[in-house]
This record gives sequence, C-alpha cells and structure tokens, in this order.
Amino acid sequence: MGVKVAKFGGSSVADALQIGKIKNIIENDADIHYVVVSAPGKRFSDDSKVTDLLYLCKAHIEHNLPYQQIFQVICDRFMAVEVNLGVSVGLKEEFEEIRKNLEAGSSADYIASRGEHLNAMLIAAYLGFDFVDSSRIIRFDEKGRFMEDLTNKEIAEELKKHEKAVIPGFYGARVDGTIKTFSRGGSDITGALVARAVGADVYENWTDVSGFLMADPRIVDDPKPISTVSYKELRELSYMGASVLHEDAIYPARIANIPINIRNTNEPENPGTMITAEPAKLEEGQIIAGIAGSKDFTVITMYKALLSSERGFIRKMSGVLEDFDIPIEHIPSGIDTLSVVISNKQLDGKLEDVLDEFERQLKPDHLEVSDDIALIATVGAGMSLRTGVSAKLFTALAEEKVNIRMIDQGSSEMNIIVGVENRDFEKAIKAIYGAFVS
Repeated sequence: MGVKVAKFGGSSVADALQIGKIKNIIENDADIHYVVVSAPGKRFSDDSKVTDLLYLCKAHIEHNLPYQQIFQVICDRFMAVEVNLGVSVGLKEEFEEIRKNLEAGSSADYIASRGEHLNAMLIAAYLGFDFVDSSRIIRFDEKGRFMEDLTNKEIAEELKKHEKAVIPGFYGARVDGTIKTFSRGGSDITGALVARAVGADVYENWTDVSGFLMADPRIVDDPKPISTVSYKELRELSYMGASVLHEDAIYPARIANIPINIRNTNEPENPGTMITAEPAKLEEGQIIAGIAGSKDFTVITMYKALLSSERGFIRKMSGVLEDFDIPIEHIPSGIDTLSVVISNKQLDGKLEDVLDEFERQLKPDHLEVSDDIALIATVGAGMSLRTGVSAKLFTALAEEKVNIRMIDQGSSEMNIIVGVENRDFEKAIKAIYGAFVS
C-alpha cells in the first residue's frame, strides 16, 4: 500500500452533496491518508464563493457599513452543510469567535482563512479523520515570507501522529501565531507541501474538470485530453493560460519528484491527467502535448545599428522596465533589433513613460509599438526529436491567412511561441490544433 494526498478544490466541497462524493472517493481508495480542502466554492453560476463573502465582510467593516447580513449568509451555508452531513463540530462557537475577531479588527488573511478552517472541521468529522489546523504546520516569518524548510519539517513531524487527517488549505501562520495566507493557488500549494513532507506516492488534485485538454474547449471543439504531461510542459502550458493548476502549486511536488494526478470529483472513474518528471507519453504520430495562449500583449521593437555589438543594451533595457515595476514576458532579438513583450495589464498607463526612457537611455534609431498581440505556445518535449515542426506550424497559419507578428523559440524546442493579432487568436489556435492533432 502507498500513501496518497488528495486535495479537493472549492467546487468539490461546495455543499453536502459534493462532500458526499468526496467520501465515496476516499472510501474506495484506502491509500488516501491525508486530505486538503478549500473553502466552499460556487454551487451554481450565480452563487458566491465563501472566501469572497468573507473578504466582503471585512471590507464592509473597514468602510463602516453593516456586515451582519453577509455574515449570516456564510453562517447559514455552513450550518446547512453540518445538518446535511449529520455531524456536529461546534459551529456556533466558531461563528461567535470569528464575529468577535472581525469586529476587533482582525486581518483580512485571518478572515479569509476561516472558510477553509470551518470546511476542514466539517469534512474531518464526516470522514472520521483527524483535523490538523494548518496554522500549526505551515510557517511564515515575521515579514510574511514562506519558511519552506521549517514547514516541511513541521508537517512531517505532526502528520506522523495521524494515520488519516484533513488539513485546511490556503493558510498558515507567522512565527507569532497570526494567520497568513498564500497569495495565489493557496490550497493547491498546501496539498503539494503535504505530499512532499509525507513522501506521498501520488498527489491527487480533485477539481471539476478531468485533467488538462490539448486546447481550450471554448475555442476547439472537443479537444483531446492530455493523459500524461511533464512538470516542464505543464509549466509552459500554465504560464500561457492553461489554468487547471497554478504553476506555483507544482514546485513542492516537483522537487520531491511526486506525480500529480488531476482528477474530476464529478467523474471519479476518469483517470485524468498525470503530471510527472517525464515528458508526455504521446500517441503514435502525436508530436505536441498541448496548445495554450493569451491575448493582450504589447511588443516594443527597438531598431539600432550595431545593436548586437553594444555591451549592456539588454541590461539597460531591463533596468528601465524594472524601474517601472514591469515584468518581461519575452525578448525576441535579431542582429540590429530587439523586441520586448509585455502584458498590457502590467503596462497599463505606463507606455509613454517607458518609451521616453528607452529613447533617453538606449538611444535607438527607431521604436515600433504593437499593442494588440496575442501569444500562442505550442508545447511538447517531443518536438525536439521531429524535423519540420516549425514548418508545419507556420504552414498551418499561412493557409488560414494568419499573419505571424513574432516568433520566439528556445533551442530546446520545448515550445514554439508565435505572436499574432488579437483578432486572429482563436483562428490561429484552431489552425495549429488541426495541423498537429486532428
């Protein structure tokens, strides 16, 4: 028998019906020893996530607005789960403590974390597992910086005492005991940290989709599922917009070489996607692992004679953007040209100032700006073993009359990134998918 860590996301723990599905999954797999849960998510499209409601309570108090009605909605929702699951965990006392802390000015991190905290208590009681509070095992320093080594040690030491346990995701505590949340993908990160600390054989991440698809189903009709993918391939796909699992959540499992299995709570019979250190196991004739992309980038292209022989040019260009707190997406270059790709969201309102600084510090012969660019990444470790991949991709786009505005390809050929106009984004993805998959 092995040891599995299973994390269940917000949609998987949204109400008692969903939590009942979790119990069936766990009872049918004796290897699942540790369960990490999110706060209740949306039960239907117009519903609210509990975490959002908790943040809203905090905002109302800060603006001297009545918060009681929103707080009561949260209480009623948890009480309904408690009744429907047939358990009792002392929710009234918990609500009273949270209410007092709210009115006493507790931090937004504390308030937001209570959704996971209460949900984990309920689910632990329902499963008959121990409840282990994340504030005892996930550590941050006094400045709120995550303490990786101490956390790994404390999780391992604490969970040795529990054969089966439920742990709330999303938060931990500073050394002084105050609650601190992760900024993004918090419950996924918690699950990966637990998996690493206990040396899990597999980290199962249960959500409302059956793993990754080779393309966005909103663009490509019925795209094929990805059965296996490597950590590196997943990072490329996640970075370019494939959002099933946030890339930060991969790291703890990756460094411990623990496979991650993306599963669907509503279709537990589906094997989902397995993420490992090895490249994707492709079907015969298949070349790529997947296609992902995002719209709304700006490309600033600098032209300057003898640019390639000018020392420090890229450093000075990067320094300008660093001064404006703007991250760089890509830097395609030529002999006398250098392009920098920036997300429009990051560039918001700063373009003219950035161009002025480029002119002043870099003294280019000419600057050119394109602000309606979409980036599309075609990803797959296997591309490096095949000839003609780039030609096939560019031919597919040419046949659909998609104008390529930018090309960025690393020497490893893990991916090929093309820039096209926003209006051609969907058409380009369909063309690439049709060339390599259909």
